Amino acid sequence: MQAALLPDRGVIKVSGEAARGFLNGIVTSDVSDVAPGAARFAALLTPQGKIIVDFLVTEAAAEDGGGFYLDAPKALTPTLAQKLNFYKLRAKVTIEDLSDRLGVMAVWDGAGTSEYGLTYPDPRFDPLGFRVILPPEAAVEAAADLGASLTDADAYEAHRIALGVPRGGADFVFGDTFPHEADMDQLGGVDFDKGCYIGQEVVSRVEHRSTARSRVVPVTYDDNAPMPGLEVMVGDKPAGMMGSATNGRGLALLRLDRVADAIAAGTPLVSGGVTLRVVKPDWARFAFPGEAKAAE
Repeated sequence: MQAALLPDRGVIKVSGEAARGFLNGIVTSDVSDVAPGAARFAALLTPQGKIIVDFLVTEAAAEDGGGFYLDAPKALTPTLAQKLNFYKLRAKVTIEDLSDRLGVMAVWDGAGTSEYGLTYPDPRFDPLGFRVILPPEAAVEAAADLGASLTDADAYEAHRIALGVPRGGADFVFGDTFPHEADMDQLGGVDFDKGCYIGQEVVSRVEHRSTARSRVVPVTYDDNAPMPGLEVMVGDKPAGMMGSATNGRGLALLRLDRVADAIAAGTPLVSGGVTLRVVKPDWARFAFPGEAKAAE
């Protein structure tokens, strides 16, 4: 089992008697069944349906003070806290950015729980493992408590990339990406039955019309990785943008129709002079380029 403290993650606490209903009314996922030891993947969207910030949300047990904890990109926790305060109006909710006191540790290749923090499985994809919200200075003790080897964040990044799971800010641009493009619909980040939330009409329209033209998909390559942010080309046509990459695996936000045309024509995808090959991830249910239809 391996563990790594993730320096790019921060924590926001949302508490109060109206906290569950408040969150459920504004984020993409159903928070009604979040419980201690259980989490949901969710996002706060613009009214136009684009991702402001995505996060994992879990709940602390009553004996530990209760409340909901949002595991979010640390650079965006001030923005997220500001947006949550804007939407709370007169709701009996308290919003605290605890990123100066709490961090997030990822643990994978095993299972367990630790008395040193708030433990919950990563709800996006089981092989990602689980997370622990804790004071960063407790990471060594928590890893030992779990029987895990404490490594660095780069090892977790390699694990995430190998599983083909996108990360905001690395594989897609916050404020300019729809949930389907970031694969949130595939990774449990959107509930299509719970009713209204901010941006819901746009997301539902994309789902019902099957109009997600672009998605983040895994790619493989030989030799050196293309730089993040470089265009991916099919001949002389742009097909998307390269994201994070390491150890011969990467992620790229690609136009699916152009990738399908490239596969049919035998034309390579190229980024920064490096040839890319798309690979279907185990979690994908959408029609992957080169396939006749989506998996049932």
